[in-house]
Amino acid sequence: MGDMWGRIDDIHEDLVALYQDLHAHPELSFAEHRTAAEVARRLDALGLEVTSGVGGTGVVGVLRNGAGPTVLLRADFDALPVAERTGLPYASTARGTGPDGDDVPVMHACGHDMHVTCLLGALDLLTGSRERWSGTVVAVFQPAEEIGAGARAMLDDGLLERFPKPDVCLGQHVFPFPAGSVAWVSGPSMSAADGIKITLHGRGGHGSQPQSSVDPVVMAAATVLRLQTVVSREVAPLDTAVVTVGSVKAGTKDNIIPDQAEIRVNIRSFTEPVRTQVIEAVHRIVRAEAAASGADREPDFEPLVDFPVLVNDPAATDRTVAALRARLGDEQVRETPPLMGSEDVGLFGTAADVPTVYWMFGGADPELYAKAKAAGTLNRDVQSNHSPFFAPVIEPTLTTGITAMTTAALEWLDGA
Repeated sequence: MGDMWGRIDDIHEDLVALYQDLHAHPELSFAEHRTAAEVARRLDALGLEVTSGVGGTGVVGVLRNGAGPTVLLRADFDALPVAERTGLPYASTARGTGPDGDDVPVMHACGHDMHVTCLLGALDLLTGSRERWSGTVVAVFQPAEEIGAGARAMLDDGLLERFPKPDVCLGQHVFPFPAGSVAWVSGPSMSAADGIKITLHGRGGHGSQPQSSVDPVVMAAATVLRLQTVVSREVAPLDTAVVTVGSVKAGTKDNIIPDQAEIRVNIRSFTEPVRTQVIEAVHRIVRAEAAASGADREPDFEPLVDFPVLVNDPAATDRTVAALRARLGDEQVRETPPLMGSEDVGLFGTAADVPTVYWMFGGADPELYAKAKAAGTLNRDVQSNHSPFFAPVIEPTLTTGITAMTTAALEWLDGA
């Protein structure tokens, strides 16, 4: 397969330019119009059957190459409301409209630009080596992963009915460990995530007359502190859960007690019983703190995100990992503990009732990573996804991502 892998060198310069262009022009969830148009243009140039507007802004490319298995390859392409601080020459200065209508900065702070570039590179390799495999590749470029809505939107728009039904679903994500390496988890690998917007209702008034008011700021403060006891006091020590209050909003002026306060809570879990237990505890505590404050009205709860647990099929994962090890080397492919991050890619495999295999590939400068690990400063010196400083080193990240995705696809397609 030497000639096929040598193709990476031929397309490398073009893909680097694409990656830098995508990084400089990020778009928020369900607003990825420029990105989708560029993906569709490139899929068409590769000769795939292209369908745009699937699930809003999603793009699907179908590559048919005779009889054989159907393999779904997935890349997500939305960005985040983060102000980039990498200082890179291709750093984003883009702005967009957030879900609340606010003007926000936009950045590819999670690496989805790298995911798109790697999948397009893999499709180039696959289209140029049709004599080596047979079957069908369904390339899914998914919107709105960051809000946990894109996979469901594509499925609701008939993904499995309009396009060849897959026998396996494959995907990958760039993470802040040494570039050139790949990590995998078998079984439950990424947590469920539930986001809740909670509105606490008080009774506003003048700051000098608290006795005439029900202060929602104090109510919110008490609630935030009490929520910290859910994991520490209610979840069994051997179970895993996280409760984070990521946003608190209330008031406009120092001498005005407002009418309401808003908090946004994020809940992570790996099993349905723990998930249910934590969500119920959050609701109970919020209502109790409102009652303790003398609120005239019950709090309002609005769901924001709903990610299922991502489960890598053990047998399919073993098969895929064996292929990755054969191509990349045993020392570059390692098992890693489950991650508390969340992903909606598993919905495709669940809906199709086929295995899902989702792995991570490194994006951190290997030398910087080694120095930080030796110094015990990984958390400080190696920036994680969603950080304003997060940006994978282009190489060997790009080549590894293309190689991993192509290798995994070939493992599941029929060989010549």
